[in-house]
Amino acid sequence: MSLPFDPRFVGRLMPMDLFALAPIPLWLEDWSGIRRLVDQWRAEGMDDPRAFLSADLTRVRASAQAIRIIDVNPATLRLFEARDTAELVNRLGEVFQGAMLENHLEEIVQIAGGSPEFTSSAVNHTLSGRPLDIQLKGRILPGHEDTWDRVLVATEDVSEREGARRQLAESEVYATALFENSPVSLWVEDFSAIRELLEDVRATGVSDFRTFLEVHPDFVTRCASEIRVLSVNRQTLQLFRAPDLDTLLSRLGDVFRDRMLHPFQEQLIDLWNGKLFQSREVVNYSLEGEEMHFVLQFDVLPGHERDWSLVQIALTDITARKKAEAYLEYLGKHDVLTKLYNRSFFNDEMNRIERRRTETVSVLVADLNGLKALNDQLGHAAGDTLLRRAGEVFTEAVSRPWTAARIGGDEFAVLMPGAGAAEAEMLMASIEELCEVNNQFYPGEALSLSMGIATMRAGERLEEVARRADLLMYQVKRRFYERTHQDRRGAMS
Repeated sequence: MSLPFDPRFVGRLMPMDLFALAPIPLWLEDWSGIRRLVDQWRAEGMDDPRAFLSADLTRVRASAQAIRIIDVNPATLRLFEARDTAELVNRLGEVFQGAMLENHLEEIVQIAGGSPEFTSSAVNHTLSGRPLDIQLKGRILPGHEDTWDRVLVATEDVSEREGARRQLAESEVYATALFENSPVSLWVEDFSAIRELLEDVRATGVSDFRTFLEVHPDFVTRCASEIRVLSVNRQTLQLFRAPDLDTLLSRLGDVFRDRMLHPFQEQLIDLWNGKLFQSREVVNYSLEGEEMHFVLQFDVLPGHERDWSLVQIALTDITARKKAEAYLEYLGKHDVLTKLYNRSFFNDEMNRIERRRTETVSVLVADLNGLKALNDQLGHAAGDTLLRRAGEVFTEAVSRPWTAARIGGDEFAVLMPGAGAAEAEMLMASIEELCEVNNQFYPGEALSLSMGIATMRAGERLEEVARRADLLMYQVKRRFYERTHQDRRGAMS
C-alpha cells in the first residue's frame, strides 16, 4: 500500500530526485492548453463550469486532448506495465478507456472553480489490458498558477479497496434480493428493549421465570409492545394483507394478539434461559382478521448476542396444513352428514363419564321414523335431507356439556351428564317442539323421531342406562308403526 502523496511539498524538495524516487506513480503534465480553453469558455459566458461542460461534452474531450505529458516516474511505468515513457504516451488510448470524459469533467470543474488542486476517481488499464481502479490527486505546481503549464498528478492504485467495496455492494444486493424474494415471511426486529426488561427482572432475584409470568401475565403483553420491527420482506406484506410497511407497523396490535400471546410467553422463557435460536408453531392474524398458523424460527443474528438488537424472524405459513389437520380431526369425531358427533366419539364420551362416576347422568336415544320407506320411495338423497334436518334439531336442542351424536344409520343419542329425569323429559319435549318447527320450513316428508330416555340408578353402569333408553325408544317406535300401519322396514301393512 503506497503512502498518500501531497504534491504541495514538491516545491520544498529537490523536484527531479523526488519525482524519480517517489514510490507512488506520478505524472508531470502541461495543462496550459486547458487554461486557454477555460479562458475562452469564460469569455463565452461560462459561469457554471459543470453545467457549461455537461451541455456539450465535446468541450471536455477537447480539454482532455489538450493535456501534454511531460514525464512520468518509474512507479508509473511499473503500474501501467510500460517499458518507458514513450511507450506509455504512445499508447495512452489503451490506458484511458471508458468513462474518462466524466472523470476529466470533474477535474476541470474543480480547477476552473479557482482551486489549485483536484481529485477524481477513474478506471484505467495497464498496457496488457488489466483494469485498474485509480484515485487521482493533482495540483498546479507553485509558480505556475497563471499558466497551468506544470501540473503534478499522483495516481494511487485502489483496485483492491474498490474490488472489496464492489464485492460488498454485490453481496448486499444479493442478500437484499434473497430477503425480498424469499417465499417465507421474514422480519428483522430489535429485541434490545425486551432484553433489558428481562435483565431488570433477573436483577430483582427472580429465578423461576415461568412462575413469575404466571403471577404477572401483563409482563408478556408489555414485552410484546417493546418489539421494534425494522424491516419485513415482500412476502410478509402479501401474507398479512398489508399495502405497505407503514400500514403494517401501525397495526401490529391487530397482528400480534389473542392466541399469539402464549407462544410468545414460551419464547420469552427460552430467551430467559439463553436459547437464542428457537422454533415453534404460532398464530398471527392478517389485517383482514384472518387467523393464520406459522412455524416461527427466531434467531438472534451473529454479533448481536449481547444486546439482541438484530433478530430475524422467519414465518413459514402452515395455515392450509392446520386446516387440513383440523378437518381430519373433525372427521374423526363427527358425522359429516348431520354435523353431530359420531359413534366413536360418543363411546369415548361414555367411557370418560363412566370413569368419573361423580354425577347423575341421563341418556336419550332416538330413531328417525320412516327413513327406510323414504329411501325406497324417493331415493337416498331424500333420506339424507331428512337426516340433515334431524341434525339441525339436535344441534339446536343440545349444548355442552351434553353431547348429541348420530350412532347409527337412523339412530341418535344424547349423553346428559348432570341431568336428572326431569331435565331429560324437558329435552325430549324440546326436541319434539323443534321437529314441529322444522316441519313448517321444509316441504315433503315430515321429520319424526321415536325417543326413549333413562336416568342412571345407584350402582348402574352407563351402558345399562343407554340400553334402557334404547328399549324405551323401541317401545315408542313400535307404537308409531302400529299407528301408521307400517312395519319396521317401511312396508305398508
